[in-house]
Amino acid sequence: MADCDEASVVNFDFSFAFQPIVDADTQEVISFEALVRGPGGECSADVFARVPRQNLYRFDQACRLKAIRLARRLRLQTRLNLNLFPNSIQRTSRNIGATLQSSRDEGFPVEKLVFEVCEAEILQHYAGIEGTFEAFQESGFQTAIDDFGTGYSGLRMLAEYQPNYIKLDRNLIADVHENYVKQTIVKGICGIVRKLSIETIAEGVEKAEEYHWLRKAGIHLFQGFYFARPALEALAEVQPRLFN
Repeated sequence: MADCDEASVVNFDFSFAFQPIVDADTQEVISFEALVRGPGGECSADVFARVPRQNLYRFDQACRLKAIRLARRLRLQTRLNLNLFPNSIQRTSRNIGATLQSSRDEGFPVEKLVFEVCEAEILQHYAGIEGTFEAFQESGFQTAIDDFGTGYSGLRMLAEYQPNYIKLDRNLIADVHENYVKQTIVKGICGIVRKLSIETIAEGVEKAEEYHWLRKAGIHLFQGFYFARPALEALAEVQPRLFN
């Protein structure tokens, strides 16, 4: 695990912000997504820009380990969503031992870890993605397809592998309450994944109107500024009134 320590990968500090994913049925937080940030809350793009290209994969590993340690330090009791960096998917599936060991060392249950893979990455690495997802599942991790609806690769993937979650892309969510085309697409996707026993998360919800339309459409899992912004090294609380 020493090879994955952040000090051996980059010569600068970084941290994480955590954004809640909520269940409107129970009005509870079910998970927090770990989002890499600079020590002062600088955005992820600023952090990635400082990582040497040859170290991106090792930095990806270091991020997962640090996110788990920080989540345990914050006494996180829910699931923890971890993003896979671009171009690291297949290598991660062959080298998940460090993440498993970190989970055991920190006493964080493996089944509460959710690997998120964005739809664009699935398209780029489609040939080996099924085996990658199966490796995660066999190790006890849950999986999610992020930014679902940005292209056709997500639906293509569902024909061969069914993740635990899909996260609807913000472009579909924005002003969905007043856009008939978006409404039709969202309803279609939800109908498909519901029959496949896959949970849908509406990501990037920023307005009450978006939330209420999506709620009426049958979605009960949400993430976005409407509920809480990412909190640096903290677990943001969600106000019960927002569910009404």
